Amino acid sequence: MRSACHSHSTRPPGCVTSMFLYMLIFMAYHGSRWIPRNKRLKFQILNAVFIAVVLVPQFYVLTRPKSSRYCRQPLLNNLSASIALSFIASGFSVIFTLLDPVPQSLWASYHVFGLLSCGQGLCTAILTLTAAACANTTPELYYTSLVLTAASIFSTGFFMVRGGLWLARGQPVTDLSGNNVR
Repeated sequence: MRSACHSHSTRPPGCVTSMFLYMLIFMAYHGSRWIPRNKRLKFQILNAVFIAVVLVPQFYVLTRPKSSRYCRQPLLNNLSASIALSFIASGFSVIFTLLDPVPQSLWASYHVFGLLSCGQGLCTAILTLTAAACANTTPELYYTSLVLTAASIFSTGFFMVRGGLWLARGQPVTDLSGNNVR
C-alpha cells in the first residue's frame, strides 16, 4: 500500500520534457526496497557509481576550454544548474535508500524537487533546440545538452507510461497505510 505523498510519485505528466534526476531517485528508492535493509551496502556502492556516472561527465564538460567559448544560448549556465540539481538528486537517492520508512516531509520535498527537475529539463530542451549554432563553437557543451534533453524526454515518457498505468488501475490517492510498496 502507498501513502498519500508516495502515490504522487506516479503523478500524471504535467511537464513535457523532464524529470531525469527525479527518475533516478525513484529508481534508487524502488531498487533498494528489493534488498533487505541490513544488506544494502552493495546497493549503496552501486548508487555511488550511478552518481559518478551522472556527475563526472558534466564536470568534464564544464572544465573543457571550449565550453567557455561564446554560445548564443546560456548552455554553460544551464549545465551549472544541472550539476547543482545532480548533487541534490544524489543526496535524495542516498537518503531514500537508507531510510525505511521515508518520512512524509521528505516525500514532499522530493516532489518539489521533481518540479524543479521538470523546469530544468524544459529549459534544457528549449535552450538546446534553439542552440544549433553552438555545435560549432562549443561542441562538448552542445552535445551534453543534447544528451540531457534525450534523457529528459525518456524519463518523461517513463512517468507518462507509469502515470497512465496508475490511472488505469484506479489506485486510491489517499491511502495512508504506509509508504513501502512490497
